[in-house]
Amino acid sequence: MHKFRKLTVWQRSITFVSLIYKITSQFPKEERFGLIDQIRRAAVSICLNIAEGSGAGSDAEFIRFLRIAKRSAYEVIAALEIAINLKMADKSIINEAINEADELSAMMTGLIKSLKAV
Repeated sequence: MHKFRKLTVWQRSITFVSLIYKITSQFPKEERFGLIDQIRRAAVSICLNIAEGSGAGSDAEFIRFLRIAKRSAYEVIAALEIAINLKMADKSIINEAINEADELSAMMTGLIKSLKAV
């Protein structure tokens, strides 16, 4: 069992959720039940899957949850690209979040590789 709160990737994913909430609060209010909810749920899913997987009981199961978390990061990236195209918020701030999602994904890939090596 892993202590997820000590994992840098989990800590950064928590900070990432705050960034996503800040960005999506600038989106048009009519997107509240559309793109805003979708992006927020996907961002929250990243940290929740890391946490849940860490307690799964085996490295193989943890890897499965990390892969789900990575897919959620990709979902956030795709949704943020849509937001850029629709000019829902400042492009530079959205790109900052896209870069952070890319880094989180790379960190999860590294963690997966390290778990496979054990």
